[in-house]
Amino acid sequence: MNRLIANRGLLQIFFALQLVVGIMFIFNYMVYKNSITGIYEKVTENNRMVIKNIIQSFDSSFASINNLMFNIHALPYGQISDSEGKNDMEKVISLQDSLARMVSTLDFVEDAIITYDYNLAITTQGTSSMEVLFDRKYTTGKYNSGFWNNFIRSDHDFTVFPAEVYSDINGANKRNLIVAVDSSKIKMSNKKLMVLIDVNKLLNSINLKAMIPGASLIVLDANRNVILSTEKDLDLVDILNDVYFNPSSEASLTRENYEYNFYKSESNGFIYINKLPYKFQNIDSVSNANLWIMYGAILLAVVLSVLLSIYLYRPVKNILLQLGGSNVKGNDFVKIHSGILKVQRENESLKSQMNLVDEEIRRGVFLQALDGYAHSREYEMQMQNQYAYLFQCRHFVMAAIQLIPQEGAGEQTDLSVEEITEIIEAGVQESIDHAVVFHEDHLQFLVLIGIEHPSDRKKVLKSFESYILQTKGDTFTSFRVWGCVSRAFESKISNCQEAYQDIQNGFLYRNVNTKEWVTDTEAIRFVPDIHFPLQQLEKLSNCLMTGKTDEAMDIVDTIIEENASLRIHHHQMVHIAQTMFFIMLRQTNASEENRQELFRIETEFIGKLHDAFNYQEIRALLMDGLRRIAAMRNYDPKSKLNPAFISQYIELHYMENLYLDHMAEVLDTSSKYFSNYFKKTFGVNYVEYLNKVRLSHAREYLKNTDLSIAEIGEKTGYTNSSTFTTTFKKYCGVSPSEYRKKTAN
Repeated sequence: MNRLIANRGLLQIFFALQLVVGIMFIFNYMVYKNSITGIYEKVTENNRMVIKNIIQSFDSSFASINNLMFNIHALPYGQISDSEGKNDMEKVISLQDSLARMVSTLDFVEDAIITYDYNLAITTQGTSSMEVLFDRKYTTGKYNSGFWNNFIRSDHDFTVFPAEVYSDINGANKRNLIVAVDSSKIKMSNKKLMVLIDVNKLLNSINLKAMIPGASLIVLDANRNVILSTEKDLDLVDILNDVYFNPSSEASLTRENYEYNFYKSESNGFIYINKLPYKFQNIDSVSNANLWIMYGAILLAVVLSVLLSIYLYRPVKNILLQLGGSNVKGNDFVKIHSGILKVQRENESLKSQMNLVDEEIRRGVFLQALDGYAHSREYEMQMQNQYAYLFQCRHFVMAAIQLIPQEGAGEQTDLSVEEITEIIEAGVQESIDHAVVFHEDHLQFLVLIGIEHPSDRKKVLKSFESYILQTKGDTFTSFRVWGCVSRAFESKISNCQEAYQDIQNGFLYRNVNTKEWVTDTEAIRFVPDIHFPLQQLEKLSNCLMTGKTDEAMDIVDTIIEENASLRIHHHQMVHIAQTMFFIMLRQTNASEENRQELFRIETEFIGKLHDAFNYQEIRALLMDGLRRIAAMRNYDPKSKLNPAFISQYIELHYMENLYLDHMAEVLDTSSKYFSNYFKKTFGVNYVEYLNKVRLSHAREYLKNTDLSIAEIGEKTGYTNSSTFTTTFKKYCGVSPSEYRKKTAN
């Protein structure tokens, strides 16, 4: 021992080993705290943000259901039966068509049901009875048609029934559905409404995968009845009894190995319960085991350092093993250094991952600030924490960049949105000092630009226009790039939503005749006048019906050019184009096997229409659609019973007494067959079509001649002036004399 003490070299090695042991202890403890506790706290915090986004999506979905019910109530027909109790099938079909269109806007709605007298049920698929619907098509062991009839008749609030598995009478076609029944206490119409919600589609639209692994979500109505649960056989009775809800606060409860977080919706009173593991599973035992392992390793290292200071190679080998080293020959101290560097690299990797999480949190906070809804105090604090990052100056403007892939695009379309965001941010910051970029949706990006004074906006606008032109030339050659700049606002989070609305208005109200690729929202002016000639649209329909494709193209071209000269807004031109397209689409008489092709043409047209930048592209889309639709019309020009002959005959003989039997005799068919054929081919009944042709000529007489009302009525095929006046007012909204006065002015 005396020799050992006398050997300073060995003592230096011993104390050096003690120093290494101390450093290892501190370093391992920091790694332990940051890698277990820190990560759990981050994951838990992110999970709260995810849950609140999910709850907002649920609230939004149920708000959509309420809006759907409100719109269904707003449909016409307080009753569909006459005084004798017979149903008016024209009203029924009209209600069914309107219902189908409304329901198609919500992917997660399986079906909607309208009933008046509890016998006839109108759905998106057709009409039925409550007994057939709920005893044959939607059957479950818990409810039957008798239950639904009694419940609808009872005095009740808006009620959402828990998710149940419904199937047909044979047990096939099983679907997990939620049934929402409208309130009978607040009567908006005589309609009784039920909405069937597909649970699987609803959950897919909300994306529950973002929750922490092992967590589940339970949805309860205001009366604490379970509507939906992602976990089966969950007993919440004892847990709910221990929770008191304050409408302005949240609640939390820990039971056994789980933590239950309770949230109450301010919009509909629903209660959302997020069940998640209390910390990670077995986290306490793992933490304690790690601590004991760490303490034991340190103690062992101290003992070994005393014994192995004499035998130098042994402590070095053990240290290497602690750092993940091996028995390969080489410089042991270099290996120790390499092991420490490896641990440092792992920490840097962890730090990089946490930076990505922080970036995503900032993006989430910014996008939530755009929705205009009130948020919890906790979320408001999160927004305030990001204030310095978002607002670097006293004022700001918001800009948008939209990328539209061009046909035959190259490799740039394979870029990820993160890569595109970095490219845009780097490019914008070259010419603008204070700018942050966020990916909003699809290929649209938002830029928050800081300015010290509102007068600096003009300079920012010019710099932004220069950047957009530059990207079109070299940065994003495979895309069509379009930009928009909002007004200037004071740097407040509450102003982000108004700035974002400016951007949305810029997309909608941009001029269709502009050659600029950046829209200045301050320069937008409302255009009240649009060219929408109903007579020309009716003529377009007739031309397409009679095979006059070239004349139809001239009408389309004239309407588009006239509106372009008026410099109307983009959304107005889109509406006009859609109207003309659907008028053309109505004139197709394609066979059943070609219906799918028509659907494909319509889908392709609508998708390209909203991506069109100017009116020339909209006109080209309409022309292409017209040619494709005209090619699908099938009729025999040699036969009298074809649209061209019928419309031409009516045009030449409209002033005569063209009663139905006369037309049937001319076409060598029966009046009943001709009536059915005419309505199927022209989309309206024969009398209505004849009146429109006659009144079209009557309007020309009223505008261009001094003939009396009675003379004009006689020239256009009406037996007396009273019939002519009544018919004219029915279709035109004013009397012939009033129409003449208006056109004269």
